[in-house]
Amino acid sequence: MITALRQFLNESFVQVIISLIAACWLTVEAIPVIINISRLRNLMAEPEARSAHSNRTPTLGGIAIFAGTMIGYFLWLPEGETHLHHLAIAGIVILFFTGVKDDILVIAPMKKMLAQIFASSLVIIGADLRINDLFGILGIHQIPYLISILLTVFVFIALTNAINLIDGIDGLAGGIGLIACMIFGSWFLLNSQNALAILAASLSGSLLGFIRFNFSRTSKIFMGDTGSLILGFVLTLFAVKFIHLNTGANAILDAPILAIVVLIVPIFDTLRVFIVRIMNGRSPFFPDKNHTHHILIAQGLSHFQATCVLCGLTLILTCFFLLIRNSVSTNEGLFILVALFGLYNYVSYLLIKRVSYKDPSLEAETLKKQMKREAKARLKNIKRIKKVFDN
Repeated sequence: MITALRQFLNESFVQVIISLIAACWLTVEAIPVIINISRLRNLMAEPEARSAHSNRTPTLGGIAIFAGTMIGYFLWLPEGETHLHHLAIAGIVILFFTGVKDDILVIAPMKKMLAQIFASSLVIIGADLRINDLFGILGIHQIPYLISILLTVFVFIALTNAINLIDGIDGLAGGIGLIACMIFGSWFLLNSQNALAILAASLSGSLLGFIRFNFSRTSKIFMGDTGSLILGFVLTLFAVKFIHLNTGANAILDAPILAIVVLIVPIFDTLRVFIVRIMNGRSPFFPDKNHTHHILIAQGLSHFQATCVLCGLTLILTCFFLLIRNSVSTNEGLFILVALFGLYNYVSYLLIKRVSYKDPSLEAETLKKQMKREAKARLKNIKRIKKVFDN
């Protein structure tokens, strides 16, 4: 009987399911403790102009996500585990401590960026995980070594921060992350990448447990930078590995397109807000409240409804591209993506126009600038009057 049980537990599918359940259970058990500690130590996010929330809320949910993911993964010694997986765990730990420090004390953006570069470089250089083939996109196939390293580092940083940017309403970052983990994890399991499948299942379970509290009214918690950095890093790892594995005779010819589609909401949203900021003469990194989820909330949708719309969009487009992937070339897939991005921007414009939406954070910034100008004018008048009396 013991032998039969061991054989049962050695099945990849069984390990994936157990890791998912264990990670979910641990996260659900850990979050109430984290909420209580956060309230006792006053480790709460204060509402501000860009917030979609009006109450002080704990921000250390990423600690539970990290713990659930790690324990779920380390339950097994998965077949095919390599140096890449060890370096990936090292990168996750680096981003965990970076995120915790930022959630509690707030660190400089440059230090956070350097931590992301270091963590991504571990798997890119240390494990040679690079985007080295674009599958004929714009006529490009193999990429030179140095360029592929720089491109992959950029992709890691861009996607990690894109996940951070969509973490503005309840359930959105967790929901998108859960969908992406399930899609990539299923593909890894079907293609005998058991270690990555277990990591995806563990992160899925942690996100499932976190979302239960993220939507709660009485026990709400945010994932914070701890959660978004880890989530963004792992999802990028999955996307790049998915592209990296799709070489040779059995390759999915439009693997980069499919990887983009799975993460289409954070990618499209980040591109859109950057373009809008630049067109308005502001820095692309200027924080505002012009994200798609904010626009949906302005239409009268609840956080749950807005999250369902964007998660549903991800599922629909992923299914659509999976259906047509054998009927279109990679360049045709890219053209469809560009057209969808144009449609995405047009719909966003119509929604903004429909309710005459104005970004409250920009109004606050405008008021702040106006107060500065008035203060400077008063100071100038005082100096002028003082000069008259001195003479």
